[in-house]
Amino acid sequence: MVSDALLRDAKSVLRAEVRLGRRARSVSEREAATAGLTANLIALVRLRAPALVGCYLSGSDEPNTRPFLSWAAANGVEVLVPVSRRDGLLDWVQARGGPEQVGLFGISEMVGEVVGPSVFQSVELLLIPAAAVDLSGMRMGWGRGYFDRALASLREPPPVFAVVYDDELLDSVPAESHDIPVNGVVTSSQTREF
Repeated sequence: MVSDALLRDAKSVLRAEVRLGRRARSVSEREAATAGLTANLIALVRLRAPALVGCYLSGSDEPNTRPFLSWAAANGVEVLVPVSRRDGLLDWVQARGGPEQVGLFGISEMVGEVVGPSVFQSVELLLIPAAAVDLSGMRMGWGRGYFDRALASLREPPPVFAVVYDDELLDSVPAESHDIPVNGVVTSSQTREF
């Protein structure tokens, strides 16, 4: 059995590799990935027809969710985006394409009326960030645990899809006992359910 310390070290190494890979992507690679990702996110939402979607607001190095969020706002799809809290929980804001501000940890957040964590119980599809996902559906996040805590708080979690670049879907990722697998992954080239 692998020790917790070794697992944490393996996660740190993989996170660093992913960060380097993301920063090395050219503008044209990012644009191509964004086009494919947006098409796949739209197709997933059309297929599942959720009344309420939870989706992260992408940072500069993450797979870009903004075009999907713009499409959702223009097509009457109700989407919530997270706002980080100091207590490790997430509040939520309606994604309506409004202004953004820098929140905790330098992460962009939409400005709007904040609703508490309880609204999260109503989400019917959740699109979350990840550093990497493996072929069994195990998601490795960025280490702050916000989405892991949010998912653990749900009585009946909705389908959860991690959003990553194609090369971040791996054979396996290091996993600790508190890590929660996802139901699927969306990349620029595919949507895969586990």
